[in-house]
Amino acid sequence: MSPDSFAFIAGLVKSRSGLVLTADKGYMLETRLGPLLKRDGLAGLDALALKLRDPRAGALAEAVTEALTTNESSFFRDGKPFDHLRKVLPALVRARPAGATLRIWSAACSTGQEAYSIAMLLGEVPLEGRRVEIFGTDIADGVVARAREGYFTQFEVQRGLPARLLVKHFRQEDGRWRVSPELRSMVRFERGNLLGELRGFGRFDVIFCRNVLIYFDAPTKARVLNALAAQLQPDGVLYLGGAETVLGLTDRLVPVPGERGAYERPKEAALAG
Repeated sequence: MSPDSFAFIAGLVKSRSGLVLTADKGYMLETRLGPLLKRDGLAGLDALALKLRDPRAGALAEAVTEALTTNESSFFRDGKPFDHLRKVLPALVRARPAGATLRIWSAACSTGQEAYSIAMLLGEVPLEGRRVEIFGTDIADGVVARAREGYFTQFEVQRGLPARLLVKHFRQEDGRWRVSPELRSMVRFERGNLLGELRGFGRFDVIFCRNVLIYFDAPTKARVLNALAAQLQPDGVLYLGGAETVLGLTDRLVPVPGERGAYERPKEAALAG
């Protein structure tokens, strides 16, 4: 693959997803795009780059972006955000009027483990008449479709899911485990791009956007964080991955005191709404 072809593919993927591909990622491109090259009968990545230059190659560009996006996930991943959410939920519930809907967004939801983990946690917290909407989005159509179906392999359910919750919320079907209809009814999945227009999603009481910013450059991180802050309720909470931070990137979010990976709007901004 020529440097020009790599630069073109890397630029296309960054503009579509924010993912930064450095020059040492040539092997990753060859590995992940191999099936796509075979499907389209392309001789290599140079031929792919040439085809992508065609303005009519939108579907191919989307397929390339999806193939290069990391979709790693597991149930109750990292633990601490869920422990913190369990602690703050009662206050969020009390702050909402009776009959209100508590809205939680799992951004970059992958195959749905995070969103379903949130749903299981909410099933154990008194909501005192408040409704719940859990909204999951991802840039890749394939993983969104999987999340909607709610099917998981034995390996996937063994990663972070306590046995009591597996028995309570899942049923075995055709050698896999499927999320119960009751749990699936709590979660709605849609395709969504963090670099796109987010205002149509509405405001959220809680946002999970974990282990996504690590793939972006600093300007893209700042852009996404400012957009997320705009969608967060004044007293809401944002969870990032353990290796991610808002420091030096935005003043619209600050760390929750004493908590790692949890962020909120500055108090003066929250008071202003």
